[in-house]
Amino acid sequence: MKVKFFAPSYKRPSKSDTQKNYPFVKLVVRESEAEEYKKNGNDILTVPDEVQGNVCRVKNYILKTLFDADCVVLMDDDCKGVYRWENQKKVKFKSEELIEFCESSTNLCMEWGFSFWGLNCVTDKGAYREHTPFSTQKFIGGPFHAHLNNKTLYDESLPLKEDYDITLQHIVFNGGCLRFNFCNYDVKQAEQTGGCATYRNLDREREQFESLQKKWGKDIVQRDYQSRRSFDFNPIIKSPWAGI
Repeated sequence: MKVKFFAPSYKRPSKSDTQKNYPFVKLVVRESEAEEYKKNGNDILTVPDEVQGNVCRVKNYILKTLFDADCVVLMDDDCKGVYRWENQKKVKFKSEELIEFCESSTNLCMEWGFSFWGLNCVTDKGAYREHTPFSTQKFIGGPFHAHLNNKTLYDESLPLKEDYDITLQHIVFNGGCLRFNFCNYDVKQAEQTGGCATYRNLDREREQFESLQKKWGKDIVQRDYQSRRSFDFNPIIKSPWAGI
């Protein structure tokens, strides 16, 4: 079983938290930033400058040109750790443990007939449903996406909602995706400059929400009216199929 790990990175040349924790993850950066990234000790692969600036475009580039494994894992470049719930305690995966987990998870995903798997996006223990350690019809957040093939690509018109969209692509067209509810990631989403923050603002988020809803319909992509925000740009996803 061969699993490869990549983390797209854009305008964040300081030493990657992901590589501090999991040094086997390769950062994927644009050519013009390569030297600055290397100066800070990052292990990188480069892509043409025009590929970067859109997270979907760079992820698709990886899936189309660097896919020579049983599974390609795409992570955020600011991952503080990947964790699991074990004996009621939150335990961080060590490097070798994460590789072994990804290999076994890829095997399980194959056996279940899916080609996409990921982790719980919530770090709170209350989100770990002990009676349902797996889901097949639930949202899988962008900071950790595992692809078993490169046939299903990201929609480059939805760079702020690409994780919702690719989850729906797999649910609707491939019957589902495998989410490990007992595992989660910890990242600095919306807490730093660079990356998606270079083009993220409230107006753009609203526009992306509306585009996602128009693509899939209001029965599937729903607004969260119970949120404390005046407009919550994180949609509620309702699968059209039965499942967990």
